[in-house]
Amino acid sequence: MGHLSFMFNVLARSFSLRKVKNNGNGDGREAADVMVKDAKKNEMILRSSGYVNVDGSKNFAAVCSRRGEKGVNQDCCIVWEGFGCQADMMFCGIFDGHGSWGHFVAKKVRDSMPSSLLSNWQETLAQCSLDPDINLESDKKHQRFNIWKHSYLKTCAAVDQELEQHRRIDSFSSGTTALTIVRQGELIFVANVGDSRAVLATTGEDGSLVPVQLTVDFKPNLPQEAERILQCKGRVFCLNDEPGVHRVWLPDADSPGLAMSRAFGDYCVKDFGLISVPEVTQRHITSKDQFVVLATDGVWDVITNQAAVEIVSSTPDKAKAAKRLVQSAVQAWKRKRKGIAMDDISAICLFFHSSPSSQQVHTASSPK
Repeated sequence: MGHLSFMFNVLARSFSLRKVKNNGNGDGREAADVMVKDAKKNEMILRSSGYVNVDGSKNFAAVCSRRGEKGVNQDCCIVWEGFGCQADMMFCGIFDGHGSWGHFVAKKVRDSMPSSLLSNWQETLAQCSLDPDINLESDKKHQRFNIWKHSYLKTCAAVDQELEQHRRIDSFSSGTTALTIVRQGELIFVANVGDSRAVLATTGEDGSLVPVQLTVDFKPNLPQEAERILQCKGRVFCLNDEPGVHRVWLPDADSPGLAMSRAFGDYCVKDFGLISVPEVTQRHITSKDQFVVLATDGVWDVITNQAAVEIVSSTPDKAKAAKRLVQSAVQAWKRKRKGIAMDDISAICLFFHSSPSSQQVHTASSPK
């Protein structure tokens, strides 16, 4: 799809979103929700373990989530091919809940974020197209990034506010991380809140695959994160029986003990340094870039970036790549963390150069 055609399509949808708003029937989010329903109806959205391979798409995504040994699985995922009815766009997200209501929080954020982001993106794009001081054609790459970054910042703030006001979900002491990627043509935009991780596999000069970590694990002991928490009167320290595991604590109570410095929910410590602000980055995909892995910390606690890339690349069937990575993490937990309850383990493997196929979206029940 050419750039101008793409712009006209987006602007047309932006005007339709504003028309909905002007008619008093809701706002852009309502129109985006309609797109979600259509995508579900046409089986373009995957929310369970399985894979997505739509005819004519460059993308191939494999998804797998496995419950750990701590109770209900609080991880959840989403893959949306044709994001926003755009043939060259895809949305992937992985969410890791925590706390007694963590699985509800994770699913709520998963369900809210795509439509909210889509609405904010189209609104921002429409505003930029009408701003005489902004030339969308002068620096397409830079302008696209600014539009997505602004849209993500606005979305995360709105989703966190909605969650706080939700009457049926108690997120005062429960929350979730959120790691999402939007692929738009040959660009990917990554937004990270928490300690899940995205790792890109690219081809090195010698032909071997090299891992490139695209995100920062937002742990409380990172200098910039610790500084913010301490300035807000929060505390950061490790428990005696967990050396090396830094957690966030209230000023005057040994709770909640969060092992990440950014999350949705957890309003008990939002005034003490915890934030839901995403770090947003972009990367131009070239022929050397093969795939990206999005995974919760249940994977990265026991699998290195290099090992993850090797496991995925050596899996003959792309559809089983995420499952094999998860299974490898399960085995690594048994070897490396004996006596410690295994965490929930989830992964999305997004391949960039899928060969043409007549297959459509395929789903499979989550492995036990």
